[in-house]
Amino acid sequence: MNNIKFTTAEEAVKCIKSGDHIHLSSVASAPQCLIKAMVERGRNGEFKDVHIHHLHTEGPAPYADPELEGVFQLDSFFVGGNVRKVTQAGFADYIPIFLSETQKLYRSGAVPCNVAMIQVSRPDKHGYVSLGTSVDATLAAVECADYVIAVVNKYVPRSFGDAMIHSSKINFFVEDDQPLEEAHFTTPNEVETKIGNLCAGLIEDGATLQMGIGAIPNAVLAQLGNHKNLGVHTEMFADGVLPLVEKGVINGALKNIDKGKMVSTFLMGSQKVYDFIDDNPGVLMMDVGYTNDPFIISKNDKVTAINSALQVDITGQVCADSLGRKFYSGVGGQVDFIYGASLSKGGKAIIAMPSITNKGVSKISDVLTEGSGVVTTRNHIHWFVTENGAVDLYGKSLQERARLIISVAHPSAQEELDRAAFERYGSHHHYIKGYMGK
Repeated sequence: MNNIKFTTAEEAVKCIKSGDHIHLSSVASAPQCLIKAMVERGRNGEFKDVHIHHLHTEGPAPYADPELEGVFQLDSFFVGGNVRKVTQAGFADYIPIFLSETQKLYRSGAVPCNVAMIQVSRPDKHGYVSLGTSVDATLAAVECADYVIAVVNKYVPRSFGDAMIHSSKINFFVEDDQPLEEAHFTTPNEVETKIGNLCAGLIEDGATLQMGIGAIPNAVLAQLGNHKNLGVHTEMFADGVLPLVEKGVINGALKNIDKGKMVSTFLMGSQKVYDFIDDNPGVLMMDVGYTNDPFIISKNDKVTAINSALQVDITGQVCADSLGRKFYSGVGGQVDFIYGASLSKGGKAIIAMPSITNKGVSKISDVLTEGSGVVTTRNHIHWFVTENGAVDLYGKSLQERARLIISVAHPSAQEELDRAAFERYGSHHHYIKGYMGK
């Protein structure tokens, strides 16, 4: 393999010393064999006070184990499911940051990077390897790190765009062929299907799409079979886009930038998605500073961004990172894309969520639960969709907003929300009129 000298994971992680900051490539691409070797050294007391940074990762995260307090400190850029409990318990921490700026933390020196631990494809005849399914902030970490350790893995797809790096940038190579972590999504239920229908109804032919992960995005994509000339400029995509690419619905023909290309910064899905981007010039895996820059996003027309929320209040404030005081996820790219879509000519920024939780609690409230983080402000919100309807809040006064938001709340919560809105605004005749006329 191009005169690359391989070493073992155990040897490679010997460059880690006390006080270092380590970047791990994220999502499906977390370098498990290096993580294991590093944690082993930590357990043996070979270093302490090592800081770990990453977006969310799939698979185990043993460095976040409370037993290793003082050896490792995880400060993630997004709280993933595998570290949620330890973060909420205070054994790990979170750095609030727009996804678009995670790369800037390294490039500006705000967060140091001593060692980047990454996973790459096999080198080509020119000595280039690909970061495969996760470019995100990893490219910036590679540029800034004192040492780069790369796991060469035959399962890492050879993706294009910013994913291609020359093997001369890498200090240590470790070979480990293990399949990438896959993510499988549940089939949308009735509520999610209704939300998907309403969102799909807002998507015009020729739109450029961004959507997150999970049942609602999949429900939306399932409804787009008869659309024409859709494009993709997103932070991530999963299996849901593949049938639309095969049908020619997603072709990027009308994009103003990266015409004909699908643009993303990381992927999460089944092996099918990883195979799809392998050697595919139609997909550009780009630096997160490009994919999530609102001003780049806005260069395409009709950018339609669909994101979710944990709670929304009657003024249109969107909480998406915490449940009250407990951190649940992170800001991610929601604001990047909501802002980018609203700057785009003919763009639509959409927040979509079920109106109640599985336990029957309304996700629409008079005020956000104490301690909740406002991710998308009331100034940023445009379209708001639940299974009960889609409302456009842009340019609407507080009282009109309250009326519109309550109109798509769960029927079981509407009376109480009405009362709260009335108490807040009720001395004003037009609010009363709107309500009494119901």
